[in-house]
Amino acid sequence: MTEKLATHITLTRNLAAPAANTSAAAGLLKILIAAQAAGVGVQWSEVDAAAPKSKQPYWVTLCDMQTILYDANAVVRYLYRVGNLALGDRLAVEQALEWEEKTLSVMSAEDLGAILAAGESQISVLSTHAPATAVSAVFFGALYYALSNAKAPLLGKYPALQQWYAQQLANAAVEAALPAFTANVVKVLVREEPSLENRRVNTDIAFEFDPSKTVLPEAGAKNVLITSALPYVNNVPHLGNVIGSTLSADVFARYSRARGHNTLYICGTDEYGTATETKALEDGVTCQELCDKYHRLHKEVYEWFDLSFNHFGRTSTHKHTEIVQAIFAQCVENGFVLEKEVPQLFCEQCSRFLADRFVEGTCPKCAYDDARGDQCDKCGTLLNAIELINPRCKLDNNQPIVRTSMHQYIDLEKLQSQCEAFVSKASEEGKWSTNSLAITHNWFKEGLEPRCITRDLKWGVPVPLSGYEKKVFYVWFDACIGYPSITANYTSDWELWWKNPDNVALYQFMGKDNVPFHTIVFPSTQIASGDNWTQLHHIAACEYLNYESGKFSKSRGVGVFGNNAQDTGVPPDVWRYFLLSNRPESADAMFAWSDFVARNNNELLANVGNFCNRVIKFLDANTKYAGILPAADAARIAAGADTGDRRLIDDVNVLLARYIERMDGVHIKAGLRTAMEISARGNLYLQESKLDNTLFSESRAQCDTVVAVATNLIYLLSALFHPFMPATATNISRQLNAPERTITDTFELDLHAGHVIGNPDYLFTRIDEKKISEWRAKYAGRQEEVPSQPKPKSRKSQGSKPEVAN
Repeated sequence: MTEKLATHITLTRNLAAPAANTSAAAGLLKILIAAQAAGVGVQWSEVDAAAPKSKQPYWVTLCDMQTILYDANAVVRYLYRVGNLALGDRLAVEQALEWEEKTLSVMSAEDLGAILAAGESQISVLSTHAPATAVSAVFFGALYYALSNAKAPLLGKYPALQQWYAQQLANAAVEAALPAFTANVVKVLVREEPSLENRRVNTDIAFEFDPSKTVLPEAGAKNVLITSALPYVNNVPHLGNVIGSTLSADVFARYSRARGHNTLYICGTDEYGTATETKALEDGVTCQELCDKYHRLHKEVYEWFDLSFNHFGRTSTHKHTEIVQAIFAQCVENGFVLEKEVPQLFCEQCSRFLADRFVEGTCPKCAYDDARGDQCDKCGTLLNAIELINPRCKLDNNQPIVRTSMHQYIDLEKLQSQCEAFVSKASEEGKWSTNSLAITHNWFKEGLEPRCITRDLKWGVPVPLSGYEKKVFYVWFDACIGYPSITANYTSDWELWWKNPDNVALYQFMGKDNVPFHTIVFPSTQIASGDNWTQLHHIAACEYLNYESGKFSKSRGVGVFGNNAQDTGVPPDVWRYFLLSNRPESADAMFAWSDFVARNNNELLANVGNFCNRVIKFLDANTKYAGILPAADAARIAAGADTGDRRLIDDVNVLLARYIERMDGVHIKAGLRTAMEISARGNLYLQESKLDNTLFSESRAQCDTVVAVATNLIYLLSALFHPFMPATATNISRQLNAPERTITDTFELDLHAGHVIGNPDYLFTRIDEKKISEWRAKYAGRQEEVPSQPKPKSRKSQGSKPEVAN
């Protein structure tokens, strides 16, 4: 018996309209088309907000006011009076519904190509049914989002499906149903995949560092040569070593490149000297094997910290020997080298003169019975080995005797006036740090003395003199020459960097204990050689970074060393940020786990991470911009405009000028702080602008401007953070689908309207505060009592013994 079809149905809207790319929206479109085709009216009603009847976005009540249908396909069957369809038609409808459920429902709504391909595969079925029939309604509702949002090139791949779609749109029932459908769903834009083709970027600011490219000075360019103190190879570097030289230098190198300067960053391991021989004997390996091991370990640590050396070399090379010996010969020829007979300890059992660190004994100052030949670890006095009471050879524990040995001295006393003139000029032009100047002037005040540059060792650069066949150069003489020798291993044109003072500015980074070797000893050696050397322009010396309540100690397992940082699972950029924000520029600083966690959670995550993620996710939402950057209102950002947008731009430009000034002056910590202030200003801008869904729906022009300006500020921040957190900067650029960029003088909108961004991602993650106690206990070490280590006495008491500290 045939059911009399109702004259109308009631379609009740629930609290939230369905998104246009959902199955619920497809079902709604099928119902509206079926109602139009069947001549059944649709009455709309709103649900009682206080008591929704279902979690569905809508449902249908039949005209009897008792029957409620929640399933769209059930409504379609009802409206087409499926029970009266011919057997073939009934089967076709069920097959269409089954295809929709098993094929389309498992596909991503964003994969328009796959959906269209699936539709094209059913074209033989579609072509046998007229528009607005039951089968056509099922297919049209399922395919409409993909068909209506696909761009012409994609849609053109499926000509038969495109023709069918055009026929459906021309049908009166479909044409009448679409306005009601559009008004009752949430518009969802199709997200374009980011690519080079849909970038809209100012390409003039694009920047890329290619470490495989050999960098040489360029005429007319600002040529910047950067070195960090060569780390010694008898241990793994700890955090204090990292921040004191290599990381700080890396920040400035990255900044210099991002400013468009022609930059070369050189470093490597310092491998010769007593400490290497001592450590090799302790480990039962050759000096070369020890150096190979620790060179590799250092390199691995610095690679993990993402340091951007142009070349990381070493001093145990033929080129190093060649250059050291050549400079020494020039110093001899120019009359700046003396020969002296020196009393030394000689071990008859070993048949060798003993270098300082091969001797132990009782300190003559405090009676500590385990003092080294160069320094007492208890009272801090720097010693000559022959001053020890009851000295003993570390190799065989026998008591050595005193014998004399001939050694070479560089005559710093004769070079003092020329060195002082150099320091006076360079320190003013290069704006040396206060601590560097104080240390240097103290040496001048006490008067320079001839300093021994040879040692009775096997491991080192041989001294090219008759009678010196069993001697090598002292490490503090050859270590600084490692900078040009490592450069020579990088390029045969090394002299274009190192003998080009008019066109190259030399910046050197180190801990404060290395200062006199870079401001006095090495410059004096350059002067003594008589060549036209590139000399120090700016020196950046750090104070000490201590660990929790004491000092780093590898032997006692106290503190975080390079390999330990990696073991924590915390990304390198977080470590870089903490160390740089805590950089001991003018006073000693302290590493504390509580501070480490707080800076990640309260600064990186809450400030930078929040600003970037909030803006990019808002821009990415397919119910708003679907990743396509809107145009800013020109009037709102124009100079002099009384708008929050213009005030933001003006404030950022003030802070940007301050950032550049601080970084140019190598005030690294202050530069990082300023970059964080710019990010914080961006967060304030979002708060003042009230960026949210309401602003998007009610004040679209203002919302577009806020999104455009904020996104471009994130792009600027990627450049400002690049020196400090390079992986984070790269992540931001990837999310913006933009090339890494230079640091410009002013803030401009370099991402243009229509630019398609990449996919949003979190920059940082929260660290559980429980980790503080866990890590503190893990790296507390063995807390046995150790001798106190006060600061060394004045340089006058140090004789000629200090080595280049690393």
